[in-house]
Amino acid sequence: MRSVPIAEEATPWPPLIRMVDWAHHLLTQVLDPGDLAVDLTAGRGRDTLFLFRQTGLSGRVLAFDIQEDALIATTRLLEDAGATVRLHRQPPTDPLPPGVHLFHASHALLDQYLPASPKAVIANLGYLPGGNPDVATRADSTLAALDQAFLRLASGGRLALTAYLGQSGGQEEGEAVSARFAALSSLDWRILRLEVPNRPTSPFLLLAQKR
Repeated sequence: MRSVPIAEEATPWPPLIRMVDWAHHLLTQVLDPGDLAVDLTAGRGRDTLFLFRQTGLSGRVLAFDIQEDALIATTRLLEDAGATVRLHRQPPTDPLPPGVHLFHASHALLDQYLPASPKAVIANLGYLPGGNPDVATRADSTLAALDQAFLRLASGGRLALTAYLGQSGGQEEGEAVSARFAALSSLDWRILRLEVPNRPTSPFLLLAQKR
């Protein structure tokens, strides 16, 4: 048997338990160029960038965040990737052209901004990485956004949500979103939950596919 050097033993695990990576993988299966996709929590823009890469220059990506810092970071990241980025502070009155549309608004107002049925919706709960942990998603606004997203999601579309239990309010929010996913009709929805059983406070992923 090959001996394992100490340095190799200390190498970080591969991203098997990175729930965001699983969310991207599972949404890739339903997203095509030209599709409409929504990021309920823009944050630093990584999920928004993923959606843009999947939907291409002909697609439309909508991303929401209430923090100016998040919108600035997302804009920079997406523009560096070649996206056309437009910032909106009010619900648009004209049809949204292809590109990335950032909304300085709560995701709880999703229905006011959504122009059509999205093929994919993603949410990464919690607070802005590197930001103020007291400014984070909360169960009430998250559930309001989910209810609208479930209603408007396109047939065959998927919604992926990553919840974080090990932060202030995370346990309450995680339980609330889990209950909302579990309440979806088994006739109309297929639900998946990915978690790490030997790490009780690790993030978990919920995915819903609409019939």
